[in-house]
Amino acid sequence: MKNYYLLLIVILPSACSTTQPPAPIQDRIATAAPESLPPAVTPPLVTPPAGPVAGSLAERPDTQAFIREMTNRHGFNSQELYAVFSRARTQPSIIAAMNRPAEAKPWYAYREIFLTPKRIQGGVQFWRANRAALARAEQTYGVPAEIIVAIIGVETSYGGNMGKYRALEALATLAFDYPRRADYFRKELENYLLLTRQEGIDPLAVKGSYAGAMGLGQFMPGSYLRYAVDFDGDGHRNLWSNPVDAIGSVANYLSKNRWQPGEPVTTRALVSGWQYQELISRKAQPPTRTVLSFQQQGVMPERVVNDTQKAILLEFQESDSSEYWLGFDNFYVITRYNQSPLYAMAVYQLGRTIRENVGQA
Repeated sequence: MKNYYLLLIVILPSACSTTQPPAPIQDRIATAAPESLPPAVTPPLVTPPAGPVAGSLAERPDTQAFIREMTNRHGFNSQELYAVFSRARTQPSIIAAMNRPAEAKPWYAYREIFLTPKRIQGGVQFWRANRAALARAEQTYGVPAEIIVAIIGVETSYGGNMGKYRALEALATLAFDYPRRADYFRKELENYLLLTRQEGIDPLAVKGSYAGAMGLGQFMPGSYLRYAVDFDGDGHRNLWSNPVDAIGSVANYLSKNRWQPGEPVTTRALVSGWQYQELISRKAQPPTRTVLSFQQQGVMPERVVNDTQKAILLEFQESDSSEYWLGFDNFYVITRYNQSPLYAMAVYQLGRTIRENVGQA
């Protein structure tokens, strides 16, 4: 068994997650300087904290049962796991954060979080600094560079907001004190310990979002195990301080979730009559209705699209009206990263804007 206390990762402060972005940033002027990118460095070794903490997770019967399960199922050393959990505790603020997701905002408010001059300029800078890796990812996986950059921008502002919570404490809090999704987070806690053992990482040292998402692309532990790739060939999958690995991993994630190279993502639509109202999708789902059938119900795409293309109709709330979009298969693929249509639309629009600005250079 690998030593728990080798750390491959350096963690930057502040929070971001795949389920709730940070609070809106008030940009001072439209020409604000682009945000700094995190350096790609080899993280230092860290000496783990000594001694148990009061009210630790290890004192709880549910944690003790989990430790026994990890020992029996995966061969962990129970004393080592007990020592880890004795230096961690649950975080009530995580439960509060789970109950106020940003996706509950209307589109016009949600959009203002991400489509800011600072985030756009940061994306341009990230693209230029990683142009070769983005081109290779696009060639390897068929995912456009602007989608990869936009996801990393929405998730962590290109590494500037990777999270402030200990990943172990976030996952344990949700596994043991959030009944609505306890099974999911208990599995992710299991995946996290498997990941830290596999990569030789101190499980107490990793920080991430309040939901336990980690790195530049905010991968949950299970996604890290399934989709993270060593895109620079150095023998490690480092999604924290290695943007090349993060770029390849985001592209691989979308590719494995059936991204269709060269196919459209979404297009704005004009609506007429009343029948379209019954066709609006209120959540992310695979497209099943053809563009032609939408046209027959008063929904006209603003761009030329194949009549046989499958789509869903989405409504996005503006401050005093609504706008309508047809989302295609690739739109649905983006929602596999985060299930909110608002998230997918923010990624799409941010990516397009970044590409336009990169092209002006």
